[in-house]
Amino acid sequence: MINKIKAKIRKKLAHGPSHDGQNLRDLILGGQDGLVNVMGIVLGVASATSDVQVVVIAGLVATFAESISMAAVAYTSMQAERSYYESVVEKEKREMKEVPHEEEAEVREIYYKMGFRGKLLDQIVAKITANHDLWLKVMLSQELGLETKDMPDPIKSAFLVGFSAFIGSLVPMIPFFLFPTNIPLSMMLSVVLGVIVLFAAGAYKAKVTTGSWWKSGIEIAVVGTTAAIAGYLIGAWLGANPLIAG
Repeated sequence: MINKIKAKIRKKLAHGPSHDGQNLRDLILGGQDGLVNVMGIVLGVASATSDVQVVVIAGLVATFAESISMAAVAYTSMQAERSYYESVVEKEKREMKEVPHEEEAEVREIYYKMGFRGKLLDQIVAKITANHDLWLKVMLSQELGLETKDMPDPIKSAFLVGFSAFIGSLVPMIPFFLFPTNIPLSMMLSVVLGVIVLFAAGAYKAKVTTGSWWKSGIEIAVVGTTAAIAGYLIGAWLGANPLIAG
């Protein structure tokens, strides 16, 4: 029986977020952020001017700035998370070596609270503390609430976020390239195209993870549309203000 319990513990602790899941998160994060921000900017600028060149320039500037900043944020945040995780692991390893009796007592307390008693509890504690890798995983997961996992590469994460932000940022600008002489039509198509892409991204995320695909799609689409409307209203107000529009 104790071997079955040990096997279940190993399986549970070894299972963490896959790299594919991390990659999907980075792609959706970057793409959604780039699309929403640039859509709000191009609609705001388009509502304040009739010069499509100004709209395109503003959109391209925002695209490159957004992509670079998102990549930088992804790198620094992932690097900080990785450094924190590694420092916690080293601290636990040091305590297991320097004060093993205290760490063993903590394992006993963890499984005592789970309802194990007597000889079975002694067997569980003995099995776990006899294997330092398993012992470390238990301390990280059960004591500190940290998932044991291979941390993603910060450089790879930065590239995925930056690249997806760049692609997402170009989506709301496509109509302005296709219909440069008709700004109102380009604005309308930009919103429609943006909402469709946002809905598809949200639906796909829910499909490969958890949740309702249509609820996730609507949620992300609503966020994007709200940002676009805000950008449009601000641009329209600035364009109508004689002190600003000149």
